[in-house]
Amino acid sequence: MFAVLKTGGKQYKVQSGDVLRVEKLAADAGEKVQFNEILMIGTTVGTPVVPGAGVQAEVLDQIKGKKVIHFVKRRRKHGSQRKKGHRQQLTVIRITDILEKGADKSGVKPAIGAGSVSSAAVSAAKPAKKAEAPKAEKPKPAKKPAAKKPAAKTATAADDLKKLSGVGPALEKKLNENGVTTFAQIAQWKKADIEAMDEKLSFKGRIEREGWVEQARKLAAEKE
Repeated sequence: MFAVLKTGGKQYKVQSGDVLRVEKLAADAGEKVQFNEILMIGTTVGTPVVPGAGVQAEVLDQIKGKKVIHFVKRRRKHGSQRKKGHRQQLTVIRITDILEKGADKSGVKPAIGAGSVSSAAVSAAKPAKKAEAPKAEKPKPAKKPAAKKPAAKTATAADDLKKLSGVGPALEKKLNENGVTTFAQIAQWKKADIEAMDEKLSFKGRIEREGWVEQARKLAAEKE
């Protein structure tokens, strides 16, 4: 018997005994996990999943895939280029059992990872908790009047980031939402910080191209 399961945004056709690599799962080598998002089992096609079906597997190892190089080059007057390497984290598993029914009552740990199963499938695999009797409340002691706390110091006022070249209200809002509110913060950015912010907000090399770090240093010095 074969089954088609979904994990990590991909679909796999498996049979008992198959060894395959999937997106990283939250499990250690030697543990047994169960995939609950089964799209097809034998001749039964799910809508979108087959109710009560599951595929159980043993985790063999946690590994990294082959390195993938990502290279971007922009041909402009002030163009830029960026080269990054990435190794995808993978989990090696061996299929042990294919269950047509009763997977929701098996008690085996759900295979949870980056996009491995839906929240509905995970909750279906968890055993129901027994209802607990309400505990008798103990009488609370009378509260003493709280001592007055010294007034908290005013948080550092945000700078007008629109003074930076190429920064408008929309871009300033994006920076603020990511915790960047002052010139002093930008002035301390290193190369790694610049690349991370470039990638996060899709600036496409704008930070270096516009010279934000140098501008921020001057503006911070004027502020002092």
